[in-house]
Amino acid sequence: MLRLTNAPRTLPDILSRMKREFILSRIWAHDHTVWQDDPTEITDRLGWLHLPETMPKHLGEIEQFVSRVRADDFRHVLLLGMGGSSLAPETFSLTFGHANGYPDLTILDSTHPDAVLQIEQELDLKQTLFIVATKSGTTTETLSLFRYFHQRAEVICGRAEAGRRFVAITDPGSPLLGLASRHEFREVFENDPTLGGRYSAVSLFGLVPAALLGVDIRGLLRHAQEVSRTCTDETNLEATPAAQLGALLGGSAREGRDKATLVLSDEIASFGNWLEQLIAESTGKCGVGILPIVDEPVGPPDVYEADRVFLHLRLDGPTAPPAGGAARARPGHPVARVDLPDRLALGGQFFLWELATAIAGHILKINPFDQPNVEAAKTLARELVKGYERTGSLPHLTSEEPQPNAVNRFLDDSSPGDYIALQAYLPPSLDVAGGLSELRTAIRDQSGLATTVGFGPRFLHSTGQLHKGDRGNGLFIQFVVDPERDVQIPSEASAETSTLTFGTLIAAQSGGDRRALFDAGRRVLTIRLDRESVADQLQELARGLS
Repeated sequence: MLRLTNAPRTLPDILSRMKREFILSRIWAHDHTVWQDDPTEITDRLGWLHLPETMPKHLGEIEQFVSRVRADDFRHVLLLGMGGSSLAPETFSLTFGHANGYPDLTILDSTHPDAVLQIEQELDLKQTLFIVATKSGTTTETLSLFRYFHQRAEVICGRAEAGRRFVAITDPGSPLLGLASRHEFREVFENDPTLGGRYSAVSLFGLVPAALLGVDIRGLLRHAQEVSRTCTDETNLEATPAAQLGALLGGSAREGRDKATLVLSDEIASFGNWLEQLIAESTGKCGVGILPIVDEPVGPPDVYEADRVFLHLRLDGPTAPPAGGAARARPGHPVARVDLPDRLALGGQFFLWELATAIAGHILKINPFDQPNVEAAKTLARELVKGYERTGSLPHLTSEEPQPNAVNRFLDDSSPGDYIALQAYLPPSLDVAGGLSELRTAIRDQSGLATTVGFGPRFLHSTGQLHKGDRGNGLFIQFVVDPERDVQIPSEASAETSTLTFGTLIAAQSGGDRRALFDAGRRVLTIRLDRESVADQLQELARGLS
């Protein structure tokens, strides 16, 4: 299942110390001192350890719900959620598709008005079930999208019927429960509150959307149970995959190899986005961090510096990536290779990487379950929104024209060991993603630095914590664009009044994040693109780099 190559020389010592200190058994015993003396956001965040054993009791309830949905002939499910509430469902949707007779699943985790309107145009809302997924019940993006689509549902099918098209997944005591009651939601699922969003893949947040697609959720849990049982032997950590992976990630990062580069089989490529959030948000704090590199095109050997560790996840079949890939072409890079027999084995991978990341957090001496810097950008965005509601305008966002010289000058400030993060506050599309991929490849090949790409505000709930909490070695290029047409956000779910638009919201989020990055001492360049030719301008930037 797991093979390690070129592991850090310190790996045996790390595993030996973990044995002496009974780290694995202490994790299972919910001992917060594995990570820090203060139990805050640890003792109430370890419920994920037991999900493989506790979730089967919910399967009957989930399956009955899915049967009722199918009986009502819904063709589409639209999930409104961010970060931990959306990334596992997205993985299930892109990996499995939807079975015959089951609805398809679309994820909306963008506040760009062009993206909102595109989803509305693509789906037949008369035949769409909406899932509102938020652990806290207060996520700004999710609730804004809920209010918008609830109003659209009222227009289409009437106020009395609209609520029956909505489902909530949230924590007990969440404000979303009150909304669901007032608007008579079809169903409400209350999740185990003792786990964070990024550790919730095989909880109700992941399994309810998976079941709606027709995925074998019992099979997913069987794989999770099998992997969980391999992670309890304190005496043989050298044969415990989670201990090996955690030691590899943490030990490599301590030696300067803090760029975890993911290479996945095509069929399971979307698992990388879920893993990106797990690793980045769990480890990027207190001046340290492991940066996941997802979807970076494979390059020649000389573009990879000595700050890389490669993680290969291979699904058996013709599209499995080569066993060594780029790492084999340049000897010396640590490589972890995990082989999966089939797609349902992802159920076990969720658990494996959660435990490995928790162990890496122990090695790095940080709390892998909190996110102390995430709130900074949110707070600043809220302040900008309040200012807009008072004055009717946002502060001017300093930006550059999309000229290669601007990017070249910005990159001149980089040093070995840095990374370049492209932050796209743009409507997500295949063309735009292709332009960003071309640009990131050109930057990497020119500078030798690792690159990442994130669509905003989605990445704020994923890599945003690491961007402000790591050792400050990131350079951030923000891309913003004015919407083709703005969209009003209703003040309340059934209200006709509005004080805010999606265009203003995403502008406040980009401005708030820029300010939060500057406040954290980060280097930031903002480029404003012409909405008529976003992908073309990204490609022109790539071709103009020197």
